[in-house]
Formats: sequence, C-alpha cells, structure tokens
Amino acid sequence: MSPAMPLLTPDRIAVVIPALNEALRIRDVVQGVLRHCPNVILVDDGSGDGTVEAVMDLPIVVLRHPRRLGKGAGLRDGFAEALRRGHAAVLTMDGDGQHAATDIPRLLATANRYPGWIVIGARLRNRDRQPLHRRLANAFGDWGIAWGTGYQVADSQSGQRLYPADVCRLACAGIPGEHFVFEAQVLMSAAQVLGTRCVSVPIAARYNDVHGAPQFRASHFRPLRDLWRITSHIVARCVQRGGLASIRRQVRAHPPVIDDPDAGATAPGPAGVLR
Repeated sequence: MSPAMPLLTPDRIAVVIPALNEALRIRDVVQGVLRHCPNVILVDDGSGDGTVEAVMDLPIVVLRHPRRLGKGAGLRDGFAEALRRGHAAVLTMDGDGQHAATDIPRLLATANRYPGWIVIGARLRNRDRQPLHRRLANAFGDWGIAWGTGYQVADSQSGQRLYPADVCRLACAGIPGEHFVFEAQVLMSAAQVLGTRCVSVPIAARYNDVHGAPQFRASHFRPLRDLWRITSHIVARCVQRGGLASIRRQVRAHPPVIDDPDAGATAPGPAGVLR
C-alpha cells in the first residue's frame, strides 16, 4: 500500500452513532462498539427518553441537539467532530441495535483492501429475516442511487458504512439533502466530485431480531415517505446534470462491487450475488 495511504486501524477511525430515543438499547450498542474501536461519537438528536443519560459514564464523546434536526444533521455533526479530532475515517452505525459491532473489523479490513472507497455493510446474509417491503424498498433505492452515482451499489440504504476522511469533509461542506436523503446525497456527491466508489461487505439482516421484538421501537425509516424523498431528490439531480442516456450506459457498465473473503470471493457481481 502506498505510504500516502497508511493502513486504517481502530485507533485511527471514529464510530459515529446518530441516536433518537434509543434509551432501551444504546448502552449495549456503545459497549459493543467500544470492544472494537476506542473512539465513539454519539450524536443525540433531541431525545426525550434518557438516551444520553444511559451512556454518560462510558468513555465516549457526546454531542447533543436541543431539538430534533434529523439524521443528516446528526451525521454531519459527527463527521465534523471526527475530522476535528484528526480521525482518518468515520464508521457509522445506527443506535437501534440493527447493526452488529462485530462487523466493524470486517468493514475495516475491506477499507484497507479498497483504500479511499466508501465501504457499506450490505444486508445480503439471512435476507429472509428482512421484511418483504424492506427488501423491495431497498432494491428500489439501489436502482435510484445508481442513477445518481453512475455505478450500481449493493444495499445503498444501509446505515452501517465507513467513509474516508475526504468524503466526510465533502459531506460537511454543505451538500444538499437532510434526514435520510443526506446519506444518499453523500454517495452521489462523493462519486460526482471525488470519483469515489462503493464496495459492499455482506452482513446479516437483523430486522426481526431488533424491530420485531416487542421491547424495541419501530424503525424511524418509513419506506414510502423516505424513499419518495430520496428518489425525488435523485431524479431532480439527474435531470439537472442531463445526459440520462449516457448515465444509463455508465450504470450498466459498472455492477456493484462486493467484498466477501469469508466466502472465498472478492469480485464485482450483480447485487446480492457473489461470483
């Protein structure tokens, strides 16, 4: 690896966790992350259930919004804090327990095999645990994101991602889009401005293990509402860029890249398929 791109290690990255009313599970989430990375930044988005109080004794950085500003604002603030502290990359996880901290080493290993790329924890394993409407919504989202990036992405809606520092800086520079639209716009802006690609690492879908359990709240993501926001945003940007036929050819020429050494394969292939 080039001396200009040193290996990413747990001490060189920060894990940013945006959270809204996650008091029931946030402590377990944070403690799980601390077993794999010493740098945790929790961004509380105006919670009223004691989310922050549940982790105040843990060795983490806590940022608080006085009122709900949305996931985009939480990620943007977490990125800015991580950059201020000199971290080389940011790994994001949701605060609801959907993402497993045990996947952090795998995402980090892929980031070192694909330096400078965005790494996505793609919910390609145990997909039968993912509700059908979620699978359909994610497939539709992947189709839309491809038009905005110029390449196909496996599970573009996953919130477990690793972003290089230059992508974080771009995200903090005022790119458009808030709430869940922000995550889509980061992928598109990184592709269009920096030429950054995405590589997906298969992880297990955990919907029924988390949101199907009675003691856990439902997901904040609303497929119809939020996919409409994302898709309308992408369509508007594509129309502004023009050359839709050219974009379509580019998308078809660049299938998703999936990195799964555990399965003996590190290669591009159709979404959800390793070859």
